[in-house]
Amino acid sequence: MNSTPSKIHAPIPARQVAFLGLGVMGYPMAGHLAQAGHQVTVYNRTATKSIAWCEEYTGAGAVKHAETPRLAAQQAELVFCCVGNDDDLRSVTLGPDGAFAGMAPGSVFVDHTTASASVARELYRAANDLGLHFIDAPVSGGQAGAQNGQLTVMCGGDRAAFDQAQPVAMAYAKAVTHLGASGAGQLAKMVNQVCIAGLVQGLSEAIAFGEQAGLDMNQVLDVIGKGAAQSWQLDNRGKTMVAGKFDFGFAVDWMRKDLGLVLDEAKRNGARLPVTALVDQFYADVQHMGGQRWDTSSLIKRLR
Repeated sequence: MNSTPSKIHAPIPARQVAFLGLGVMGYPMAGHLAQAGHQVTVYNRTATKSIAWCEEYTGAGAVKHAETPRLAAQQAELVFCCVGNDDDLRSVTLGPDGAFAGMAPGSVFVDHTTASASVARELYRAANDLGLHFIDAPVSGGQAGAQNGQLTVMCGGDRAAFDQAQPVAMAYAKAVTHLGASGAGQLAKMVNQVCIAGLVQGLSEAIAFGEQAGLDMNQVLDVIGKGAAQSWQLDNRGKTMVAGKFDFGFAVDWMRKDLGLVLDEAKRNGARLPVTALVDQFYADVQHMGGQRWDTSSLIKRLR
């Protein structure tokens, strides 16, 4: 029995779709597609995860799993994907067993991986050469957002292809927005991660400072959360940082991967990111403390 909350949307016609990658994000995202009435074929590198997903969502509608991305993508109008990095993305799209080899002309590949803008443009071109469409569509909202169907999706690519995908993607999102040409979605996700890095470091220093000053920081956070210091990070991570709880949320290893993409892109476009580069090194310190899988709010552990 699936325990994730269901969402209510204006009904749209059931579509035949595929979902590649059933990690902490992809597993519930694919589940929302099934719950919305779409015919969903899933692929995961570890097949046991695909089998478990089908068993969990079999009551939601027509679901099945495939042994390769190519087989999953056959007959799908839309292929969604959420894997780890650029190389993982290439492995499920390109080659004889990749999704592109199985997709019908005119179908749309929607990539939710947080990857580089350059690989998005590379796969956009490869898809176009085959008569396919490619949308880079990284997400924000974390595991909780995926489970609750409240993700924010940032998209780059052709508008017509986006318009095909957007109503279906709303099964797991509160907003799906077209931001420009291929790569624009990934660049917007980089902006998102720059903001988060600075906010979490500022919140860490603020809490550590308040603790050193002898303040009741839970009370202080309640107060300042009603003013100009309010942020999602303060509301959702402030008190868990005070309590020293970091066994949830977005892992430090993932943030370092994302900030690596940001800093690489900044070298190409000439943007100056001194604070982001510094916070990236602070996250490296947390990794060396054994915090590779701690939540990103664990930055405060450096200051205690």
